[in-house]
Amino acid sequence: MYLPSYQLFLLLLVVSLLEASKGFAQARYLDSLFSVQIETFTYAEKPDESLELDLYLPQNDREKLRPLLLYVHGGGFSGGQRNGDRTNQFCQRLAKKGYAVATMSYTLTMKGQSFSCDQPTPNKINTFRVAANDIARATRFLAERSEEFGVNANQIVLAGSSAGAEAVLHAAYWRDTWVADGQELLPEDFSYAGVISMAGALVSLDWVTEESAIPTQFFHGTCDNLVPYGEAPHHYCSVGEPGYMPLYGAEVISAKLRELGKPYYLYTVCQGRHEWAGRPLSTNVAEITDFLYHDVLNQERRQLHTIQASEGESCSDYPQFNYCESN
Repeated sequence: MYLPSYQLFLLLLVVSLLEASKGFAQARYLDSLFSVQIETFTYAEKPDESLELDLYLPQNDREKLRPLLLYVHGGGFSGGQRNGDRTNQFCQRLAKKGYAVATMSYTLTMKGQSFSCDQPTPNKINTFRVAANDIARATRFLAERSEEFGVNANQIVLAGSSAGAEAVLHAAYWRDTWVADGQELLPEDFSYAGVISMAGALVSLDWVTEESAIPTQFFHGTCDNLVPYGEAPHHYCSVGEPGYMPLYGAEVISAKLRELGKPYYLYTVCQGRHEWAGRPLSTNVAEITDFLYHDVLNQERRQLHTIQASEGESCSDYPQFNYCESN
C-alpha cells in the first residue's frame, strides 16, 4: 500500500512517540522491571547473638553494580523485626525497580528496658553508638562482597524508621561509630551516598559539616511526641530527669544543610505524630524513589521542602511552625 509522504511521516512519528513512551515507562530505578530474589546472610557474630540481614536482588538484571539501600527497622531499640510485612513490601518495591535492598537486624540494647525519661542519657547515647556500629558492620559485609552481590560500594544509602532512623543518622554523621573496640569498621575516607530518616534525630548538630554532609531525606511530623521534629529533648523529658537528652530533628538538620548549601529533601507533616516513622514505607515510596533517583544517583543537589496539610487534632503543646499555620 502506498502512503503519501506526509502520512508516512505521521506514521513514523507516532511509532517513534510510542517507542519513546514505552522506554520512559520502563525507566530503571523509577518503575518496576524485575522479579526479586531474597537471601539471608549472617553479617556479624557477637558473643550472644548472630546478626543477620536479608538481601533483595532484582533478577534477570544485567547491571553489575547496583545502588544499595540498607534499611534499619524501628522498635525503641528493644524490639521490632527486619522482615515484617510492611518492610518486606517496601524492599520488594525498590528491588523491582533495580535497586539492591538489604534489611538488617541489630543489637537491641534496650531489650526489656525503658528508653524513656527514666533511662540515663549515657545509656541512650551508647545505644545509638552500638546500633550505628552494627550498621557499619553490615555495610562492610555488603561492600566486601560487592562483586558477588552486584552492589556498587560507592552508592550505599541508609534508611530507617524511628529508632532505626536515629540509628542511620548517627551511622551516617557520627563517624566515631565507624570504629568499635579498636577495630576500623569502615575506612576513614568512606562516605554513604545518602540517608533517609523517617522520624529520626541527632544528638549533635556539630557532626553535620561541609565535609560530612550527604543527600538526606526526612519524613517527620511536627507533633512527634517521642523524637522531636525541631530541637527538643528526647521524649520531651524535663531538665533533671535521668533521660533528659536534647535532640536535633528533621527541621533543624535540614536548616543546617540548607545553610551549608547541601542537598536535602524535607517532608513535613503538619501536626503529624510518631506514626509517621512507619507510614512512608507504604505511602511515600514515590517520594523516596524521587530522592534516590534525582539526589543520590544523579546528584542534582536539590533543596526541597514538601509540606503536608495538618492532620488530626491540634497540638499546641508542641513547637509551632509558620508554614503549617497556613495549611
